[in-house]
Amino acid sequence: MSGCCDSDCSVDALRERQRGTLRVVLGINAVMFMVIAGAALYGHSTALLADSLDNLGDALTYGLSLYVVSRSASAKARVALFKGLLIFLAACVVIAQIIYRVAVPGTPIFEVMGAFSLLGLVANSVCLFLLWKHRNEDVNMSSVWECSRNDIASNLSVLVAAGAVWLTASGWPDILVALGLVWLLMRSVIRVISSAMAELRAAT
Repeated sequence: MSGCCDSDCSVDALRERQRGTLRVVLGINAVMFMVIAGAALYGHSTALLADSLDNLGDALTYGLSLYVVSRSASAKARVALFKGLLIFLAACVVIAQIIYRVAVPGTPIFEVMGAFSLLGLVANSVCLFLLWKHRNEDVNMSSVWECSRNDIASNLSVLVAAGAVWLTASGWPDILVALGLVWLLMRSVIRVISSAMAELRAAT
């Protein structure tokens, strides 16, 4: 009997730790979305816009993850599947922006790109650090960690793009990095959806 009690208490403690972490990273990503989206529009940067949409997708993802922390494995898998669809939608938005930038060329403000990609890198590094210990706990937290890891790559890519825009005085590095971020997002879509589908099959 005491073993059962200990097991239940352990599960409850794990779920509470997950909730606490998700609340923090949700707040960070919601704030960073608003800040970086504003900077992207001001600086005319497609790569920075992709970065901000990634933060928005993560904020939604963390909110959904918070909702399913104490629910069944199949419920977590369904939410993970929805997360994959959200990432796919973000990729489509970036593709549309890339097409617009190719049709209407312009040079983004590299100082804005560099400064806000560094700010995003700091914020997302904090999120990745907080989520590290949860990455293998279940499909819900695993997909959350996947999103956070992508954010670091996005920030570094935008930082490189800012330097390339400065060196070339051209908007093409911004567009090329945005294309790279689309590829990264699509790879995450495949991973998250594949993992969710496997969990759903196992549950049924």
